[in-house]
Amino acid sequence: MSTIRDVAKVAEVSVATVSRVLNNKGYVNEDTRKRVEAAIESLNYKPNAVARSLFKKQSKMIGLIVPDITNPFFPQLARAVEDVTNQLGYTLVLCNSDEDIIKEQKYIEALNQKYVDGFIVVTSTLKAEHIKDLKVPIVALDRPINSDTPTVSVNNYDGARNATKYLIDAGCQKIAHVRGPHNVLPADERYRGYLDEVKDLIWYRPELIINGNFNINKTKEVTKKLLTVHPDIDGIFAGNDLMAVGVIKAAEELGIRIPEQLSIIGFDGITLCETTSPELTTMAQPIYNIGSKAVQILVDLIENRQLEQKNYSFSVDLIERQSTRSR
Repeated sequence: MSTIRDVAKVAEVSVATVSRVLNNKGYVNEDTRKRVEAAIESLNYKPNAVARSLFKKQSKMIGLIVPDITNPFFPQLARAVEDVTNQLGYTLVLCNSDEDIIKEQKYIEALNQKYVDGFIVVTSTLKAEHIKDLKVPIVALDRPINSDTPTVSVNNYDGARNATKYLIDAGCQKIAHVRGPHNVLPADERYRGYLDEVKDLIWYRPELIINGNFNINKTKEVTKKLLTVHPDIDGIFAGNDLMAVGVIKAAEELGIRIPEQLSIIGFDGITLCETTSPELTTMAQPIYNIGSKAVQILVDLIENRQLEQKNYSFSVDLIERQSTRSR
């Protein structure tokens, strides 16, 4: 493999002159530049990315930190981020944090040492004090960190209200909610949307709300208990699509017919919804657009461009499939 010294030798110039040509900094006369470029081409020289990042204090890398790569929502989100990152000339580094603040901080520290140019973070644990000394820009995705950090998310509250109202309009007489983890903003907002839609209805009881922790297996078990105690439940709004799949599995094991006896609606719009039996009705996030917008904001910050808008909140759309009765 050729080195910068080999290029300098063939072009009959100093290593410093080759460096100036590579980085397009400092004066190099045109004849010399052409000799250096010819030597680079003849030797098929590839500048060492690590050395260049040390020199420039930049790497053309972006760090993406997500809480759970096994949740299909996050790989779909990461795909969008990677696509747009590559289009804009950057490389993506994906990190899985398990909602562990220690892991998040270690990832940020490690990538900082490699001169990563910025971060996109999905977190419920990082706070303002954890990022106050960060020298590169950061964008919060799916859930905010603080008011100073640009955020890209969806309107979880309105989406949840619309999901619950859809079940009511479909004729459901007793609707339960499987919520996600406490103190995770999307889960809290979806719970609040459900609650505000049903709290004044005659059939509402607090015990109709159970916690599935964004997990299929836990949701299946708690839903089986719920439907055994309340067999008259005929509608369930699950706080994400993974939990909705857990509800479908629970109903199947109890011999409950979907949607004839039980209508189920999820939230997220992951591709898994199209492969379940029955196919899942859901409130779909524009996942690709969310990831794309986060990258665009971050690259604007990295390249010192003025932001047109700091925070974006997308709406979600109802996708009607087989798991709910027709309205």
